[in-house]
Amino acid sequence: MLKKTVKESMVTMTELVLPNDTNQLGNLLGGKLMHWIDICAAMAASKHSNRVCVTASVDKIDFIQPIRLGNVVNLVASVNKVFNTSMEVGVKVYRESHLEGTRVHANTAYLTFVSVDEFGKPVKTNEIIPETDEEKRRYEEAGIRRKNRLKSRRNK
Repeated sequence: MLKKTVKESMVTMTELVLPNDTNQLGNLLGGKLMHWIDICAAMAASKHSNRVCVTASVDKIDFIQPIRLGNVVNLVASVNKVFNTSMEVGVKVYRESHLEGTRVHANTAYLTFVSVDEFGKPVKTNEIIPETDEEKRRYEEAGIRRKNRLKSRRNK
């Protein structure tokens, strides 16, 4: 298995909020944002594992700030921690207004992906190497979130 740094798995995706992406209030539809988050996270997981990766779960999506018609949306995804065949990917979403010159953290999401082979069977994936203090903090917190996910699954 290869070892990769968090930086090597990072993906940035940019979208423009158009009228068809919004609700009656002119805000980005939550489902549209979730779609973009899933795509960005899947690309980071695939980039990290060098395999097709499928969404296993979506832990949490926090809608912190509204995103409006005409805003530019930047999604930044990176692998927080690798377990065996699965990995947690964190996505930070920023809304930008080029007219106002602003950039605001609008959303955060955590997703779990599984690396699969050509038959769709789960396979062991590459290890992750957190380097910065923030990457190490996210690595530790991902382990805690995984324990909580597994505990919650057992209690159902």
